[in-house]
Amino acid sequence: MCYSRRKLDITGQRYGRLTVLGPAANVNGRTAWKCRCDCGNETVIRTNRLRSGHTASCGCMKPKEILAVGLPGLTYVEGTCIEMLRSKTVRKNNTSGVTGVDWLASKGRWRASICFQGKRRYLGSYSCFEDAVNARKQAEEQLHDKFVDQFSHAGN
Repeated sequence: MCYSRRKLDITGQRYGRLTVLGPAANVNGRTAWKCRCDCGNETVIRTNRLRSGHTASCGCMKPKEILAVGLPGLTYVEGTCIEMLRSKTVRKNNTSGVTGVDWLASKGRWRASICFQGKRRYLGSYSCFEDAVNARKQAEEQLHDKFVDQFSHAGN
C-alpha cells in the first residue's frame, strides 16, 4: 500500500498570540510556518511547536501572561522548559548521579556544564568530583533558580 504525505495547511489559524501567515522554509527538516504575533513581530515556528502549544508567541509574553494563558503541556520560555528546571530530575542515562557533571576519561577529570536558554555553558574541569558538583550547583542557583522564581511569583 502506498501513502502520500500531504502537507497540512494551517494558514490563517491562531495559536496563542500567533496567526499563521503561510509556509516558511523547513527548519531542521521539519515543516515550519511564518507567523505574526499580536505584538506585530513576525517569526518562523515549526508545526509541532505551534500545534502542541509549546510556542504561543514570538517570545514577547511576560511571566504573568504565560501563566494566565494556561498553555497545554510544558511551558517553554526563551527555549527553556520551566517544569524541567523546577523538577531538577536526573536523566536515566546520567552516569555521575549529578546533572551536568560527567567524567572525561581522556583527561582524567570531571567536567561541569549547564544548559540554559538553548545554550550549553562550560563551567570547568576538575580533578575532584565535589568541586565539579559545587560549580554546577552554583550555576543552577544563578541561572535556573532565579529564572524559575520569576515564574513562581508571577502567578501571585
